[in-house]
Amino acid sequence: MKRHGRLFPDLVSRDNIELAYDKARSGKTWQRTVQRVDARRDERLAHLQADLQAGRFDTSPYRIKKVFEPKERDIYVLPFYPDRIVQHALMNVLEPVWTPLLIHDTYACIPGRGLHAGSRRTMEFVRRYRYFLKCDISKFYPSISHDIMFAVVQRKITCTPTLGRLGNIIYSLAGGKNVPIGNYTSQWKGNLYLHELDMFVKHELRVRGYVRYCDDFVLFSDSKRELHEAREAMREYLWENLGLTYSKAEVAPVSQGVDFLGYRHFPDKILLRKSTARRVRRRLARLPHQYRDGWITLEQYRSSVASTWGWLRWANTYNFQIAIQLNDLQEDVDACAEAV
Repeated sequence: MKRHGRLFPDLVSRDNIELAYDKARSGKTWQRTVQRVDARRDERLAHLQADLQAGRFDTSPYRIKKVFEPKERDIYVLPFYPDRIVQHALMNVLEPVWTPLLIHDTYACIPGRGLHAGSRRTMEFVRRYRYFLKCDISKFYPSISHDIMFAVVQRKITCTPTLGRLGNIIYSLAGGKNVPIGNYTSQWKGNLYLHELDMFVKHELRVRGYVRYCDDFVLFSDSKRELHEAREAMREYLWENLGLTYSKAEVAPVSQGVDFLGYRHFPDKILLRKSTARRVRRRLARLPHQYRDGWITLEQYRSSVASTWGWLRWANTYNFQIAIQLNDLQEDVDACAEAV
């Protein structure tokens, strides 16, 4: 494995910090915190560059907010300046290093992959094999060990000052565990953490039918016994090497449908997951009222309807589109746009 040792000059270069700043503020220019930095942009970025070069950067205290969709979770929020800019600066340098390391069949947060690419790959295996094993990890991000995470990072990165900045983020929460959901770097760190499992599945278990999206993963086979054996082997590996346990690990025939990535995959069709359909229905029903009451802009209204079209086109959803009156919503968006 090639290891990378001279990353810090690129990390702290003004060009990289400028790029990180542009990425961090994208879509957020309405926020007051962003506007305050915009007003003194050159001064603030020069100060941030100097702090990074001198090792003075320290992760800020988190603000924690609770969300309930799709399930109850704590989201850890960091300030735009300096933290979110620093995390983008790190990933500008580290993403090209880490992306080639990851296997073809992991799909979270990797440019050019994503949910729908993972769904297409899942359908290939659903049509090829008779059985599947679907697993997910119990409380994945809160269970990630800081020490193991840092050791995983060190296998690819040898640049001491870059490791120092990254380690500052990894160890930014007390208790020895927890990669905070909401950090820009967190999904990448989750991917790297379970890359260890990917290698075990591919090289030790020699499973060909395997798809992972973050901490949800599916194995396929024509043998139930092979999948049951893989489940136990992975259970032992996850606990002994990564300190993780399953929340679910079930073997079933593909004919009953593989519920994965928001869709139910059958050999002859793809349907929306029932919980996804309920969320879509509730969200769309609120949109006209939210727009007319001033809670969302016309652009947000249009974007929500457009994203629903995009989501539904990947599945057999004709009747569902009629049930939620998606065409009527689109017409309402168009009428509102003409009235502006």
